[in-house]
Amino acid sequence: MRTSKLWLTSCLELECRVVRRYVCRKIKITAGHRRRKIAPKMSWFKIGQPKKQIVSKTVERDFEREYDKLQKLEDQTKKLHKDMKKSTEADLAMSKAAVKISVDLLNNPLCEQDQAFLEAMNALDTAMKRMDSFNQEKVTQIQKTVIDPLKKYSGVFPSLNMAVKRREQALQDYKRLQSKVEKYEEKDKTGPVMVKLHQAKEELRPVKEDFEAKNKQLLDEMPKFYQSRIDYFQPSFEALIRAQVVYFTEMYKIFNDLTDQIDQAGMTDDQRQKETEAKLSELRALSIVADD
Repeated sequence: MRTSKLWLTSCLELECRVVRRYVCRKIKITAGHRRRKIAPKMSWFKIGQPKKQIVSKTVERDFEREYDKLQKLEDQTKKLHKDMKKSTEADLAMSKAAVKISVDLLNNPLCEQDQAFLEAMNALDTAMKRMDSFNQEKVTQIQKTVIDPLKKYSGVFPSLNMAVKRREQALQDYKRLQSKVEKYEEKDKTGPVMVKLHQAKEELRPVKEDFEAKNKQLLDEMPKFYQSRIDYFQPSFEALIRAQVVYFTEMYKIFNDLTDQIDQAGMTDDQRQKETEAKLSELRALSIVADD
């Protein structure tokens, strides 16, 4: 009985080993089949960089220099556009805050008790509102003549960058096909090889012409585009200066008139400061604010 059990156990172990081997073998075969299906079909030679110099170092250096200038110009244009927007927003916030201060002072209860103070605050409120009005006109003018043109100018660069990418793609195609031609040229001049060489040259020709056309166009037009920035931006910057001159000229008139209305004749800034300090000393002398 014991011998029968041992024999049965040995048979089961042997069968398990056979099944394991069969399953493992099937898994390897299946995996191999899958790898063969997934693996890309390789050509009988590798296409690398061509031996022939496609673009001279001088031309490539000129191209990189011109494109680098345009990339810097793009960054500077975007930064200037952002800074100009911040500047006009700060200008508007400043004039609005000045108007609010004058309104708050005008609502001060002291204005109901002191006629002179009321007249001074009315003059200040009128001046601040005039300043705000001129400031809004200035910001509107700057928006039209400077900020909007900067935004439109920045919108040109994506098309330029896309043209450079297309040129780079054409260059890579050119290199790939040139390398393919060179590989066939290095092989024995058999009939099939000569046929493939002819086909490769025919395939290369339009790609070469396409790259040379794109390269020439960019080399011709990038310097022109860079130089055009002066003619494009000069009117904008002149308009910016004129807007600032008009604004500050009006501000001079407004604050000169305000000074005439609220200024006490014959008092210097030092005298006003001494008078303020004297009034503050009187306040500190009161018992309710005196130190314990």
